[in-house]
Amino acid sequence: MRTTGLEEADAAHTAGSTVLAPGRLYREVIGRDDRARPVSDEELAALGDAMAVGFFRAGKFPTTVRDLLSQLPATATASRKVYLISEAGQIPPDALGERDMRFAITTAVRGDQTDLLISTQAGGDPEQGFLQVAAWDPEAKVFNFYARLGSSWVWVGNSWHALEPESRGRACFDSHVNGGVVMKELRIPWINWQSERATIRLAEDDPLRHDELFQQVVGAQQLELTVRSLITRWTAARLAAVTANGVVDHPDRLLRHLFTSTTVNLTSTDRQSSTITADSPELTLPTGFWLNQDVLFDDLRLFTQAVPPRAPAARYLAGLTRFGFRLEENHSVFSQAGDTFFAFVVPEAAHEDNEVVRQMIRKGLVPARFAACVLMVDFPNPVFSPARGHLMRYVPTTPTKTVELCDKLAQAISEAARTLPADSPEGRFAEHWQVPEDDWRTVFGQRVDAYLRKVTEHIRTESDFDDYVRLAEYRRRQFRLMKLNEFELTLPVTDIPPGAPPLAMREDATVAEMI
Repeated sequence: MRTTGLEEADAAHTAGSTVLAPGRLYREVIGRDDRARPVSDEELAALGDAMAVGFFRAGKFPTTVRDLLSQLPATATASRKVYLISEAGQIPPDALGERDMRFAITTAVRGDQTDLLISTQAGGDPEQGFLQVAAWDPEAKVFNFYARLGSSWVWVGNSWHALEPESRGRACFDSHVNGGVVMKELRIPWINWQSERATIRLAEDDPLRHDELFQQVVGAQQLELTVRSLITRWTAARLAAVTANGVVDHPDRLLRHLFTSTTVNLTSTDRQSSTITADSPELTLPTGFWLNQDVLFDDLRLFTQAVPPRAPAARYLAGLTRFGFRLEENHSVFSQAGDTFFAFVVPEAAHEDNEVVRQMIRKGLVPARFAACVLMVDFPNPVFSPARGHLMRYVPTTPTKTVELCDKLAQAISEAARTLPADSPEGRFAEHWQVPEDDWRTVFGQRVDAYLRKVTEHIRTESDFDDYVRLAEYRRRQFRLMKLNEFELTLPVTDIPPGAPPLAMREDATVAEMI
């Protein structure tokens, strides 16, 4: 779950664009509103989430997380779960001054499903720290996003605003890019979170140890399940709304989840980097580095016998030294040689994107075969694929009947392929589209198997493993360009120049510079 994101809104208010009166709810959707203004009675009545109904309509404006929690009903207290995250959580406490620890809190206020998510700093002055809320509105079927600024609250938009061009990527929507809740580290071992795999380190005399919320912290493996279910809930509501009359007004806003990386998650091995020695068992690098396993294997059910590639531990260790891996935080002048706590952190295909694709397939909006033909255009590059992104130019941007959408799109790409090279994105898609309906799962599965076998061969050689390290660093550089990259210690730094050429994996398991 994203723990900040209102920086742009906060900057606007602290710059004095509007003087906020205490004890009021304001509205400011960055990109749509030029300044904050008080929410009208009609607007407040239209907000149907637990925060609006239980607090703002009743004239309650809590200024701290404890004030907020204390005013929730008993049922919410019983369902409350508290989580802890810090990118510096595994660095010795005396090595850094500010460790940016945050609480993420979930609860079910009305009913038995989570409908209120709170993000706030862990420790420090609760009156000065940030306090943000995402609340599910069961009537409108959206998340409403709120931020406390001083003694006032600001409604900064709802899930639909994340998708509108004016507000997309602005304020909290620079991370909640698709209108749902966010947990970057969604898969085991839940990098940076306190979990069953890692405990965040605190000094013996750290006051946080006596904090009531800290004493309630549970493992992030539980938060993963909650976040996945909430993304499913919003995606289902979104698809139902945009396909209700049999016409999709903005097909590009849906299909970009298939053709591009609207966002990413972070994944890693399940091994602590400090425990790896040259004699350690081979290292299974994250499957999400090689391909989008969730869609290709779980949703499209390709017929494969895929085995995740494993790298010699000595190769991994040699790469750390050769490329100068280290953790650095410039503003604190902190530097520590080596990798992140869990080894080999890389971006992978976002669960948010995959969930939209999954539900489009289940609803029949996108046939499974069509989705497979698109993904196989560049399947060794599950994130940041220019080849797949190139095909977005053929996606309609005007209202299109749902029953015609993919057939028209396939026809447009196939027609363009006739005058283009066979290895162009259009040519590759057209070749895939010719595979018979009864055969595509087998044909594509065989290609995936052949690719992973080649990776298994290449990963054992020094030069090829180093190429994979360079590829991983290129993808990390792409992540660093995203506003989702909030903290310097999220990823390792290397001696690979920031201006090194962009790289892509090829189906023969070699790495090449992008043309």
